[in-house]
Amino acid sequence: MDALPPSGFHPSRAVLARYARQNLPRYTSYPTAPHFRALAEAEYRQWLGAVAPGDRLSLYLHIPFCKSLCWYCGCHTSVTRSVARTSRYASGLVAEATLLAAALPEGMPVESLHLGGGTPSALGAEALEGVMEGLRRRFAFLEEAELSVELDPRLLDDAIVGVLARQGFGRASLGVQDMAAEVQTLIGRIQPPALVRGAVAKLRAAGIKGINFDLMYGLPGQTAAHVEASARFAAEAGADRVAVFGYAHVPWMKPHQKAIPEAMLPDAMARMDQAEAAERALLAAGYVAIGLDHFARPEDPMAVAARAGALRRNFQGYTTDRAPVLLGLGASAIGSLAQGYAQNLADERGWLAAVEEGHLPIARGLALTRDDRLRRGIIEAVMCDLSLDLRRVPLKVWRDAEARLEPLVADGLAAVQEGRLVATEAGRRFVRHIAAAFDAYLGGGPARHSAAV
Repeated sequence: MDALPPSGFHPSRAVLARYARQNLPRYTSYPTAPHFRALAEAEYRQWLGAVAPGDRLSLYLHIPFCKSLCWYCGCHTSVTRSVARTSRYASGLVAEATLLAAALPEGMPVESLHLGGGTPSALGAEALEGVMEGLRRRFAFLEEAELSVELDPRLLDDAIVGVLARQGFGRASLGVQDMAAEVQTLIGRIQPPALVRGAVAKLRAAGIKGINFDLMYGLPGQTAAHVEASARFAAEAGADRVAVFGYAHVPWMKPHQKAIPEAMLPDAMARMDQAEAAERALLAAGYVAIGLDHFARPEDPMAVAARAGALRRNFQGYTTDRAPVLLGLGASAIGSLAQGYAQNLADERGWLAAVEEGHLPIARGLALTRDDRLRRGIIEAVMCDLSLDLRRVPLKVWRDAEARLEPLVADGLAAVQEGRLVATEAGRRFVRHIAAAFDAYLGGGPARHSAAV
């Protein structure tokens, strides 16, 4: 199959709408999490024990707490104001780190740490600093390690910023979503522009220079004009990176999303118009497009990695992290090792009980086959580079994918030229469809996925 769309060809809106309505995985892993199954602690310990002593680690800590619940949220989190509960959880993170360090070769170097949630600052400054000190006693953090954290601009006080600065955090991701007051009211998250600008100023004054903004489209009552204005706000506020995510309405998984008025959700084409509006605004402001839904200043390390073909993708999305081992700590956290994926117990009480009794709190995962590893590399290349060198694709895998790719090529979303499969300009937003052509698991189980656009 060697095909190019005709010069100047652009798919019709009807064709684009048909693809936009489809539901597909986000491909932050392959195979994707719905295909995980039970994984025994003993097997996970074998995986950890087989890590090469010189391998660098990436740590992800999941903090599943918020002071209030935003109605659009799809994260594993819950509302609490109990200091006793958050303090016990913080101690549990240190206990899990102790167990992991004992199961690994001694003195493993850490090159990346990310705190996610929920809202990591919900631990409080004292508990957060205790967690970081506990990690540093158990792992060898490299001097150049990148430490990053997800933050709610509404919950950012001087004490938290002080801890982040002392502990060497250099990057923060702020959940901004949309700056229109009417949209914020409909999603249960009120944060005026001055509040967000103040959070950015406070972080930068403390030496935390890397600022990411997370925006969303597809929210109730949202228009392309709203999304474009929010993107312009992100640029004017000085964000180095901007992620523009599509809202995933999954009330069967996240019951609190039932507070979202479904009749006010934009349809597939309106969502696509919103995503394109954000892209136009960010490109006009000097950002470069990265992968499916990220934008960065040209000098930002993520943009540099994308130009060099060194961009990666993991459970946090696009990343510059090159560590071969990702360890997930906390309830529901997922890790990735050479042998496969491992996910902790999602239930907070169960996770706590396990670590307090001296057990690695593993619940499920997936041991990778040779075919899984091959397809994982292919899918990551498609998602990160928007192209694929077909010389790295075995003939059998290509034959499996070819039938799925043919409609994408015919509709002008993908092209095969000079030995490469590429997403066309029109097809960049549909790169998940191209990646899905190589997914041997897709359609083979009960998994339910988010809207493709």
